[in-house]
Amino acid sequence: MTYSNSDNFHSYPPLFRPIPGVDHGEQYSPNPEFDSDSESDIPVVDLGSSMSPAENLSEICREWGMFRLVNHGVPMELLTQLHEHANKLFSLDFESKQALTTTPIFYFWGSPALTMSGNVQQTGPCADNLNWLEGLNVPLANNSNFEYDDPLLESFRSLLEEYGNHQRRLAKAIFRAMAEDLNFPPSKSKSYLSLSSGFLRVYRYLRCPMSGRRWGIDSHTDSSVLSILHQDQVGGLQVFKNDKWLDVKPIYDTLIVNLGDMMQAMSNDSYISVKHRVRVNKEKERISIGYFVFPVEDAVIKSSRYRPFTYPEFQAAKELDLKTMGVKIGLPRFRITEDD
Repeated sequence: MTYSNSDNFHSYPPLFRPIPGVDHGEQYSPNPEFDSDSESDIPVVDLGSSMSPAENLSEICREWGMFRLVNHGVPMELLTQLHEHANKLFSLDFESKQALTTTPIFYFWGSPALTMSGNVQQTGPCADNLNWLEGLNVPLANNSNFEYDDPLLESFRSLLEEYGNHQRRLAKAIFRAMAEDLNFPPSKSKSYLSLSSGFLRVYRYLRCPMSGRRWGIDSHTDSSVLSILHQDQVGGLQVFKNDKWLDVKPIYDTLIVNLGDMMQAMSNDSYISVKHRVRVNKEKERISIGYFVFPVEDAVIKSSRYRPFTYPEFQAAKELDLKTMGVKIGLPRFRITEDD
């Protein structure tokens, strides 16, 4: 793929900017590991149904760990406005976006890790472990108490606040149904989901000439209790099911819900923290908006298969593994073994 001088890459972080007139994809042959086996018809949960979502939610959480949410009550106009504002913000000069280093909207690129410094220390033009993305991180607890002077930022912040309120509502309803299915006592139900911990991530996956060799985000599980995603029509999300990678079809008026590591541990491995990944595209950028929610900070997660731990302890172990080993180990760090 050859880029011309007319292509607008001033908004990209420098490491993602191609050299005009150079075919950056010629030297890279496709990697078969990047292919999916088929397009997935993931299960659907209907919040508008007269039947309780728990009636089919239990099986889905045990077999899939991911589902498509319909009749969720989030206005389509709000979703459209969010994506339009995200496109405008991501289209700003890279240098302008770097100035967004204060609450509530924080800019990052190259890594979706929770602990971020706003950039990635890399050497070389295209490191293998670099994610082809940039994003905006918005802790919802701080979002309502801030006001930007810039009209675009303030409008976006206001839209995110409205969207966050919908996500809290959905997370509460979904978790209530899961807690009932798992017979959580009231104390666990109260401490295992902290709506004040929720934050939004707005991602832009960048055009990549090496789309058969690079990832938007490589295979991973979320560390959250649950995550709720809205994606545009470009596609790229894949889920791992029955030892196969399946494409998750983008349907604009639906949301994608997936369970995270905290929910798997809470359920004593009855529910699945689902592996998923995101492919990049040669021709198109992709926007997605994710909501992530966690337990109360000092809540101790107890089950027969894991040593008791809090989310901050889990997070500290994850970050240490990322720093020392370059990979997330996650739940296996806390799993009870024969030696315990």
